[in-house]
Amino acid sequence: MSDASVDPATVAHVADLARVDLDEDEAEAFATQFADVLDYFETLDEVPEVDSEPELVNVLRTDEARESLSQDEALRNAPEAEDGYFEGPPVG
Repeated sequence: MSDASVDPATVAHVADLARVDLDEDEAEAFATQFADVLDYFETLDEVPEVDSEPELVNVLRTDEARESLSQDEALRNAPEAEDGYFEGPPVG
């Protein structure tokens, strides 16, 4: 553990502000746990920073205009169609 300490009185004060009932043993336990969490955050400070952005590459294909389905071909497997459009259940 580092010098990042949380005393039980601070835990009890925060618990009181949050309207959480804690007894002395729970405040002690939470103080220890909070100190451990603060230590983990200090560990994150040791992670080296990334100096540059990775080179981004477009992995998608380029759009190409080509012939599409006719209206009859598009509606061929539709369960229901009306006036050249897909027909679905009413939304209400």
